[in-house]
Amino acid sequence: MNPGTIRKSLESSGLRCTPQRFAVMAFLMERPGHPTAAEIFEAVNRADPRCSRATTYNNLRDLVQAGLVREVAVEGRAARFDVKGLRHHHFICDRCGCVEDMEWYDVPRPPRGSLGKRTLRQCEVIFRGLCAKCAVSGADSGVRSLRSSVEEHLHVQRRD
Repeated sequence: MNPGTIRKSLESSGLRCTPQRFAVMAFLMERPGHPTAAEIFEAVNRADPRCSRATTYNNLRDLVQAGLVREVAVEGRAARFDVKGLRHHHFICDRCGCVEDMEWYDVPRPPRGSLGKRTLRQCEVIFRGLCAKCAVSGADSGVRSLRSSVEEHLHVQRRD
């Protein structure tokens, strides 16, 4: 990623381009996937040991508030972070918690007045279910479990 692009995106969002904030943003822009705050801290701290956990978490908060980074809440698990770029939705696996990008499509806005005095900023969709990997392994484990039960039942019958 071009350092000038990162610096420009930070400054145009009203954020100072500190070395630690730059490192957090660069990590998010270069790494595919949706890392947790702890994963971001570990990577940034390895590159620059002066970057504390609190500084990393504060920078993530600032980047989210500035609209440069999106926090993806995963129920019962650590939040994950995603650089805003191309608009996209997310799929969250119920079993392994992985977060995958999904193609964007427009979500209809609620009818005027249906939200009371709330101000709507955006609508997005989060899909939940089993990712391709867990869906396959889940089906396999179900078959193995059934096979084991049948074999155990047959084994018990043979002993009788």
